[in-house]
Amino acid sequence: MAVGVEITVPGTEGVIFAPVGVSSPQAQSLGCTVRGGSVRTLVEPTSGQEVVLVTPDAPEVTFRYAFADHPGRYPEAMFHPAPSRHTLAAAALEEEARAVAGTGDDLTRAIRLARHVAGRFDYGHPEQKFTDGHDHVPHLACGLTEGSCIDIHTYLLASLRAVGIEAGYAVGYFFPDVGECTSGHCWAVTRIGGQTQEWDISHFLQMGRRDAGPALNPKGGFRVPVGHSMGLSLAEVGFEDLKLLVEPMVMRDGQPVRFETRTITLSRPDSAV
Repeated sequence: MAVGVEITVPGTEGVIFAPVGVSSPQAQSLGCTVRGGSVRTLVEPTSGQEVVLVTPDAPEVTFRYAFADHPGRYPEAMFHPAPSRHTLAAAALEEEARAVAGTGDDLTRAIRLARHVAGRFDYGHPEQKFTDGHDHVPHLACGLTEGSCIDIHTYLLASLRAVGIEAGYAVGYFFPDVGECTSGHCWAVTRIGGQTQEWDISHFLQMGRRDAGPALNPKGGFRVPVGHSMGLSLAEVGFEDLKLLVEPMVMRDGQPVRFETRTITLSRPDSAV
């Protein structure tokens, strides 16, 4: 049986673009269908993922992502990110990551890094990001930095890659309960010993825990990925080095922006992932 996620946005502006969906070990992507406009599909060159471009012809545009209830695989390209200011670690961060990871097997080293990152952040949504104004992921000094799921996992991924652990960035939707969620979500994925491990430090922090490990949902809920990777570019649309693409976006004053008004619903929330 398929799981459906629908995102509805106003169809009153220009061309709308969104990712088409990706598979994971929890669900196999069946793609994205669109109501309320004509559709073209492009391939984002830095990540290889497909992006749908919608020219609206109705007051609302709805994107419906379908997922089969059987295991899939994360895209291979997720583990080979293009160099960008969102993926490259500062020299001081690389040095810190090597010291924290230490020796031993890679899973043990990854857990050390995840718990170290959890000790660097308080969960929140600051107006100014710790990466603003940098051409790399900067090192954070002592003390706590407020950060969203995006900020926290950006720091984790840069740290993991600095010590040679394959890691990728997944974006999608998390539903804490039946019905709707309010925005997109992201988490980190590692590949160690041929197996994938998933990390959601932001959820550990929201529960008051800093003992982060390879577990997606310490607080329960349901999630699906729709895209991956950071530093995306589509010349035909007009954006370059976009940090992430999860919710439908539109170009406004030369910048890609999310819609202020949208609904995000889950059509069959009958199992936990």
